[in-house]
Amino acid sequence: MTPSGSRWAALLALAVLPPVLEAALLVGIGFHAARGLAPQVTAVWPYDSYHDLRWLLVYHDSWWSFLLGLLALTVFRGLVSAGLTALAWPGTVDRPAFGWLVRRNVEVAALAAVIISPWAALSVAFSAVALSWYLLASLVPMLVLAPFLQRAGVVAHWWRGLPTLRLLGWSLVNFALLTLGAALITSVPGWWPVAVAALCGVANGLLWRRTVAAAALPGRIRWLRVPVAPVAIVLTMAAAVGAQPLINLSMGRPEEWRPPVISERLPDRVPHAVIVIAGHDSRWDGRPPADPRVERFSYRGLDGQGRPLPYGPMETHQSLDASGVLLAAHVDALHRRTGRPVALLGSSEGAMVARMYLDKWSKPTPVEAVMLFSPLVQPGRAYYPPPGHSGWGLAAGWELRGIFALANLPQEVKNDPDQPFLRSVLVNAPFLRNRTLCPVAGVRMIAFLPTVSAVEAPPGEYSRVPVFQLPAFHGGLLDRQAAETRVVSFLAGDEVDRPRREYRLLQRLGAAWQPPPLAVSVNPVWSATREADPAFTGKICEAR
Repeated sequence: MTPSGSRWAALLALAVLPPVLEAALLVGIGFHAARGLAPQVTAVWPYDSYHDLRWLLVYHDSWWSFLLGLLALTVFRGLVSAGLTALAWPGTVDRPAFGWLVRRNVEVAALAAVIISPWAALSVAFSAVALSWYLLASLVPMLVLAPFLQRAGVVAHWWRGLPTLRLLGWSLVNFALLTLGAALITSVPGWWPVAVAALCGVANGLLWRRTVAAAALPGRIRWLRVPVAPVAIVLTMAAAVGAQPLINLSMGRPEEWRPPVISERLPDRVPHAVIVIAGHDSRWDGRPPADPRVERFSYRGLDGQGRPLPYGPMETHQSLDASGVLLAAHVDALHRRTGRPVALLGSSEGAMVARMYLDKWSKPTPVEAVMLFSPLVQPGRAYYPPPGHSGWGLAAGWELRGIFALANLPQEVKNDPDQPFLRSVLVNAPFLRNRTLCPVAGVRMIAFLPTVSAVEAPPGEYSRVPVFQLPAFHGGLLDRQAAETRVVSFLAGDEVDRPRREYRLLQRLGAAWQPPPLAVSVNPVWSATREADPAFTGKICEAR
């Protein structure tokens, strides 16, 4: 074999072996939900570091384990990237000494850990609350930083000038192949994911060869005297602080929430009295719905006459259990006053309040029908302990507190990762992961799911109740006329069930970019649960 052929074979071996080992381990222990991460072990910057940090931020339970893990991963990433860079180096260009490549790539690994860590922490927040906005927000910086970091491990003055269009193109191909590779891994049974991971490793080797050549070969660099990379890095890190307000803005202003079920009368054929439960950071000024059979749920509770009180956004931050107590009182009061069976319509956080009510309050209940709009799909897949305590995700929790503290400075309504609502999601995670979209005896249920929620849960079973799916973002379905028509049909007793074919495909396409779920069995906070773990079974509604 020629020297170039030997080098090419060594490059493929180094690019293939780590993904195969990770995939074999995950398949061997039955970790169904994390299999799509395996190809990223030898991916080109920054996706390799993004892979490492998501595993680390979920799976550490003390400061020592986090710091030692960070050090080990930085050294590992630097050595592997240096080896891949050396083996992928084009033969027409003189290669720097291997020692220089090792030092440079360890430095890049350390820099990447600092830059990417806030975004990896936001992806952990996504895993905790299952909101696709956090996942999408954490991916944009990877696309921006990729061509800069790919130059950093190859050339000395990587921080000056714009990356070439060729390097930008290969970085986009890298993202697309990792997405498709994870989708394929999560689609095949048995031990086939290991073979797919090997193919993804081959693709990684090819991409290392192309990106190293694009960075090392002489070419025209625009803005050569401008420190573009440092500016991009600073702006990217600052954007981590601005992501939270932008997510809030994208979900709409809370005072505007008046869907048709509130602003219009229901047809006479609807036999129920309906309680409408708004979502997180919503507000209500006390204005009654157009139909006297419909009432708004109040996160403040009822007045002396059993009518809901106006409330502000801060009241929605209370725990699910506290909201469930208020909902139970409201259901009983409304049923006594009207004599009608009660239907619940909850949106986002409101859907989770309705689901917790069904689980924790005594039967029989006057509630006969429940509509869950944009429920959190398998939330609580990560954990971080309260301040002053140790536990899994310790460093991730403090990173999120820092990000939210800075993001809250200009905000009238403050959000933080330790508000009672979020802590109640984390504490009740085994139930919410496993039972949110499970049927309840004696209650008709339906979930109205925006298609974007497909990327909010790992591939596998996600619902055992009827679903109605439409292309939309989180919280955007209830204002749609098609959804309102199905609400009326469902309340009138008609069967409504319309899943979309692309939903499961989108689940698989999102598999590469989700953090690995924290196993229910390892967290002492969840040790008393009787729930099975969908991350390992691939199914919901199962007992341990």
